[in-house]
Amino acid sequence: MPIWDKYLTDRDKAHLAVWGKKQPDKLGGRPVLLVIDVYYASVGHERKPLLESIQQWPMSCGEDGWKAIDQMRLLIAGARQCGVPVVHVRGYPGFPSDPSRVAERGKRGGNHSGGLPAEVAALGNEIVREVAPIEGELVVGKAAPSAFSGTVLLQYLQMVKADTVIVCGESTSGCVRASVVDAQSNRYSVGIVEECCFDRTEAAHAMNLFDMHQKYGEVIDLAGALEYFRNLPQAGAIRKG
Repeated sequence: MPIWDKYLTDRDKAHLAVWGKKQPDKLGGRPVLLVIDVYYASVGHERKPLLESIQQWPMSCGEDGWKAIDQMRLLIAGARQCGVPVVHVRGYPGFPSDPSRVAERGKRGGNHSGGLPAEVAALGNEIVREVAPIEGELVVGKAAPSAFSGTVLLQYLQMVKADTVIVCGESTSGCVRASVVDAQSNRYSVGIVEECCFDRTEAAHAMNLFDMHQKYGEVIDLAGALEYFRNLPQAGAIRKG
């Protein structure tokens, strides 16, 4: 049963029976994996339940984020083993706060509560070590929700002749969704790896996966994503080599 099923009304289900997606979206043969906004402020520097974690890191997704990171490690390792380029997307370091953005209004205590040692608080915008980039992987800085807005990502995808974007990270309802919509708008096939996305709100996570699956891409599980990587032509060439 899909993660979003419990949030759908009887009318929703009746409507989907008529209008809903009938066939899976096809993914192409030249994917790039996007790892979006997996930084310490989004999960905390320790594994804690959400309501505990936000006492130190108000933007944290808590334990759900760490569970997704555990799965992301497998996804990223699988991509690397199969020759799939990995791109890491993060907020642009040092970019000034923008009061015109809704997300910046009424800040909930800033990026941390102030009760953390300075060296720990300084980790806030750093990519979590478990999924950190390795040498040769592109790190894209952004100043908007979408990984495409004002960045070099589109040029990079064109350079490597990508036809598909596989997406993971946070938040499902925010930067992941914005990036998925822009990827589809630029005519890329899109896969969203369910276990490797996370959000602060369970309902928002589930229903944004539903919405993206119906409109913009294909929500796939981790096992399906890894199998997809293994079946790519370049993966076979790497194994033979």
